[in-house]
Amino acid sequence: MPDPKTDPRAASPAGESRPPEVEGAADGDEQLEDREQGATQERPDETSAEPSRSEEQRRAPDSGPVAEPEAPLTGRDRLVDALTHPRRGQVLAAVLLALVAFAGVTQVRTNVDDSTYAGSREQDLIDILSGLAGTTQRAQSQLQELERTKERLDSDTSKREAALQEAQNKVSTLSVLAGLVPVRGPGIKVTIEEKTGAVKSENLLDLIEELRTNGAEAIAINDLVRVVAQSSIEQGVGGLVVDGKLLTSPYVVSVIGDPAVLKSAVTFGRGPADELEGDGADVQVAQVQDLQIHAVRKAGDGTS
Repeated sequence: MPDPKTDPRAASPAGESRPPEVEGAADGDEQLEDREQGATQERPDETSAEPSRSEEQRRAPDSGPVAEPEAPLTGRDRLVDALTHPRRGQVLAAVLLALVAFAGVTQVRTNVDDSTYAGSREQDLIDILSGLAGTTQRAQSQLQELERTKERLDSDTSKREAALQEAQNKVSTLSVLAGLVPVRGPGIKVTIEEKTGAVKSENLLDLIEELRTNGAEAIAINDLVRVVAQSSIEQGVGGLVVDGKLLTSPYVVSVIGDPAVLKSAVTFGRGPADELEGDGADVQVAQVQDLQIHAVRKAGDGTS
């Protein structure tokens, strides 16, 4: 049995001990209601949060597959990427390093060259200079020899060119004399027309010989027959036969050469003109500054 002194419920009457318990119970009920209200207020937040999470879950598939994070590059991959895709800074650094290396090599070579003869004695330097002088003299001698050789070659070339030109001139002259090519130049025309008698072949041959003696370069009769050293002139029926061809009066003799000299060779006293006039022919001599002879001889057969 509890002690009335220590137990408060025993110290007071039964009716007086109830109110404190009721107040305590009331206070406890109020605290319980407050807690329930707090819990009730917290629950709507949680329920409102749940729909937002479900909406996020429904929207997530619409945004597409989520990209997986890239694997980190290894050291080898970074090296390959740097070599195949150099950055501007890397290129600039490489250029600077190359310039520094070139400057270093040049400086080293310069130092080596400068120090080559630094420790040489005076006599050694004199010997080196003497050797260089001898080498220079030999080089100059070789150069002079080459220059003399060049001069000889130039001289030989000039001589060959002069000889070739002379040969070509001789060929041209011989071609003209042989009657193988047409000729054009100053000269004379001698027109012989039979009047009272026939022209004798020997008198026409004397005319040709006199013209050759006075520098005639080319001679043609009636521009049909080219007269050369081997030509023949004979008496024919109704005219003269020159190199097998019958020619009739008038006979026109075309001659290339100095016009004044050739005319004098025809008209001098008791010369070819007088002889032809003695045969009964009329002789006319005309100087021509631009005379053309078209008649040529065929090479090898002696005919025109």
